Amino acid sequence: MYSAAWCSDCVYAKKYLDEHNIHYEYIDVTNNTEATELVKKINNGKRIIPTFIIDGEIYANPGISKLSNIIKQ
Repeated sequence: MYSAAWCSDCVYAKKYLDEHNIHYEYIDVTNNTEATELVKKINNGKRIIPTFIIDGEIYANPGISKLSNIIKQ
């Protein structure tokens, strides 16, 4: 999960994952140039967060409903 503490969509996604005991890697893009550049590269130049890479697929700010369907919870 490419994310940032100041991003409300990220906070909701993180809370959802935590509440459902779903393991994920949290990568804060705030002061991480490498992570920011990766997010921009995979999102056509836009820094869209949260961005997930799940089973090789990219999901840019999918929202809780779609995230739930992706992880089947």
